[in-house]
Amino acid sequence: MAAVSAAEGVAATALQSVVQRIQHAAERCGRRSDQVRLVAVSKTKPVSLLKQVYDAGHRCFGENYVKELVDKAPQESLYQDEVFILLSLGELQLPDDIEWHFIGNLQSNKVKPLLTGVPNLAMVETVDDEKIANQLNCVAGDIGRKPLKVFIQVNTSGEETKSGVESDGCVELVKHVTSNCPNLEFCGLMTIGMPDYTSTPENFKTLARCRSEVCKALGISEDQCELSMGMSGDFELAVEMGSTNVRVGSTIFGAREYAKK
Repeated sequence: MAAVSAAEGVAATALQSVVQRIQHAAERCGRRSDQVRLVAVSKTKPVSLLKQVYDAGHRCFGENYVKELVDKAPQESLYQDEVFILLSLGELQLPDDIEWHFIGNLQSNKVKPLLTGVPNLAMVETVDDEKIANQLNCVAGDIGRKPLKVFIQVNTSGEETKSGVESDGCVELVKHVTSNCPNLEFCGLMTIGMPDYTSTPENFKTLARCRSEVCKALGISEDQCELSMGMSGDFELAVEMGSTNVRVGSTIFGAREYAKK
């Protein structure tokens, strides 16, 4: 128990450090820190640890796996719409005022479990083809939820192991979402980039260029198209290059913990 409490204290301290680093990065490039959203990526971490970060005042969390997100998010009771706390793997679920972002690769057969299992899902950051866009649109309409905010994921590094639409297909996919998916709200572009490119941030430049092309095609200002780029190793650089949404996991929560096979 003492070890858990110590870990939680470290997470809260790390959160504040990341917030300060975002503020300083924003100041260095003449931006306001409130123009950057911090998504605390809690993959593999227990609810007790997330709750401590929540208690420190943070409300925006991200998950990579549908089942893990559904397990952690609050759900409506079957009894007269009463909302109650469920037990999941022996731990309490989190409060319903959290803004959940799904940031992992999304398969079409997981769309319905995700949307129905997470009533407070705020954003899907990983729409990378028309099939997923259509499925999200269909399910969102069927369950009668407000339009779901989405980012289009762009493969800016050209790596075959990375998901995302190629940069030259980005505009076409955005147009499909805005024209044919009334239950989705296009909010911006997202990229993962290469694992080590902080000294030559070509991936960030590519995403910024994609935004310019999208905004020109849609006739909107660049302020109307967010950029989700930057993770634990490079979020400060991403902020300096215009990111409005950074996804930080291990720097807040510590190394991810995977079950041994």
